Amino acid sequence: MLFALRRLSLGLFLAAAASAILLASDWSHRRPRAGRAPRLALFQMTSRQILDDGVRGVLEGLSQQGFREGAGLEVRRFNAENDLATANAIAREIAGGRFDAAVTVSTPALQALANANRDGRLLHVFCVVTDPFAAKVGLTPGDPLGHPRHLVGIGTFQPVRELFHLARRLRPELKRVGTVWCQSDSAAEACVRLAREVSAELGIELLEAPVDSSTDVAEGARSLASRGAEAFWVGGDNVVETAFASVVVAAREARIPVLANAPGHVEEGALAGLGADYREVGRVAGQLTGRLLAGLDPATVKVENVVPRQLALRLQGLGELRDRWTVPDDVRSKAAVVIDEKGVRIPAASLGMAVPASLLARAGRGVGR
Repeated sequence: MLFALRRLSLGLFLAAAASAILLASDWSHRRPRAGRAPRLALFQMTSRQILDDGVRGVLEGLSQQGFREGAGLEVRRFNAENDLATANAIAREIAGGRFDAAVTVSTPALQALANANRDGRLLHVFCVVTDPFAAKVGLTPGDPLGHPRHLVGIGTFQPVRELFHLARRLRPELKRVGTVWCQSDSAAEACVRLAREVSAELGIELLEAPVDSSTDVAEGARSLASRGAEAFWVGGDNVVETAFASVVVAAREARIPVLANAPGHVEEGALAGLGADYREVGRVAGQLTGRLLAGLDPATVKVENVVPRQLALRLQGLGELRDRWTVPDDVRSKAAVVIDEKGVRIPAASLGMAVPASLLARAGRGVGR
């Protein structure tokens, strides 16, 4: 019996080794053939400003590398509209299709395609992902090169710590912050873990309302207000962000502000949004994809954190809040966007970029301009 098990184990090992060798040897054949425009699948989880910005940036980055949609590049777009079953069906279609590469925008899209593309038949680049190492797609935590050869991309971990410190600047007396978050969302969980740490350091009580779906968000937000939350915080949560309007409604009912890790949320009613410029994130990913299509070995690409930081502020309604919140001049001067007291959007100076130099070198000149 022992002898038979040993022979079976050896057989499985040899089969796995042979498969790995075949995949490696076939890599050059999976590049776009000369004389034919590369075929790219562009897959986003839902229609949201963050993801739409990322998609636009991806196409711009590819264009900067000489791969223009309709002129040297065939692009097919996919959108699951926040339906997991649809996302999995799309992922299977992409993995089984005749694409040269795919770019996923968001953590759920990354997870769906990575699961469908386990055999590595397709080059897969991901972006607009909070923590790719926590997404359980085969990446090795702590090792930027610890990824399957066919799966590369960039992470964009929201500046949670910095947003809580900003909240303390806007209201030094702040004691309680409430957050609604989806327990099944790995991006949300990663942000909440960090929020617990920084809130404890600042002496702020973090009130949590875990939810399972977007339909629970409104009730969760109201429960936080009834527990004494002085502000709501929304981090990188794909589920809660689809129901962000519900958070804003609950905040207005309680006359408390919303703080978000997405700058675009100030357009929807948040007092402050500190996060990434996701169009720039997409542009970096698009340039990387272009370099890979041109022959860059994905095994040499590091999975790194890219956060071109941006601050947005909404001063309208500041005086109607239950507690006193103020925006110091030095904070306002750093904002990329300010919506003034009358609701007028005023572009301002943008913050500096935080793009790893090693990735810039691979992605090509012009990134971060």
